[in-house]
Amino acid sequence: MPFTRRSEFLWHLRTRSLALGARTLVMGVLNVTPDSFSDGGLYHDANDAIEHGLRMLDDGADILDIGGESTRPGQPENLSAAAEQERVLPVLAGILTARPEAVISIDTYKASTAHVAVDAGAEIVNDVSGFLWDSKMAGVCARLGCGVVLMHTRGRPDEWKSQPRLVSDEVLPLVKRELNERLQAALDGDVPPERIVLDPGYGFGKRFDENYALLGRQEELLELGQPLLAGVSRKSFLARTLRALHGGADAPMEDRLYSTLAATTAAILAGADIVRVHDVRPAVEAARIADALLASVSPHFSE
Repeated sequence: MPFTRRSEFLWHLRTRSLALGARTLVMGVLNVTPDSFSDGGLYHDANDAIEHGLRMLDDGADILDIGGESTRPGQPENLSAAAEQERVLPVLAGILTARPEAVISIDTYKASTAHVAVDAGAEIVNDVSGFLWDSKMAGVCARLGCGVVLMHTRGRPDEWKSQPRLVSDEVLPLVKRELNERLQAALDGDVPPERIVLDPGYGFGKRFDENYALLGRQEELLELGQPLLAGVSRKSFLARTLRALHGGADAPMEDRLYSTLAATTAAILAGADIVRVHDVRPAVEAARIADALLASVSPHFSE
């Protein structure tokens, strides 16, 4: 996989813009849930979540991504919009009260939650379904004028284990084709291209080895003409690869940091403008090294 030169891009958000391409931006994951795959329950209390979010900002996070519903494998989507909003809105408000300059993303596939979160100060809507699961999402985001992340998901969480397997050379073409479909649907829904970032959706409906086939060719997704966000943090495909080092079992959550950093660095070198992570400070340091490496081979790139 060659190092990939990133293009400069001004990502237009609700009230400001973020420059992409000059350096990797780090998005910190803030799950306000009792059941997320990596940290469910740790920050379910609003005060704990606010404290953790502020700590991630202190550690160098450029964006905080607040989510109120788990999309772990096998999980049906059954949380009401009202319950989701009850979880995320106090956290969003608490962080913005303490840090009014913070850039907040709301991780939701529900248009009503996106609407109230952006009204409350979120700058970005991060939709894991790429606008597939709520037909109102494109129109809402267009009217709100917020930044958008469209992620590729192969089916819904309760369908992932039953998805037919893909051979390695099928993965990237499928993701590229379907991401392009989601991009075109967003554009047709009047979301301007300068507001859109694409996410390959590592782990979302992709079996373990399929994620490596996708990561190994990730730079080809740049042909869609939009910046890329990559979220490989603590994913199960990394844990499966480490089985031999953990007595034949998947690496537990607390032992996935170094594999996360390796995969995150690979994603940056393959063109990711933004990385979504749970462990912010180590990721910031890894991104700085990857950025320095990119700068050494491309006069366009600067730290």
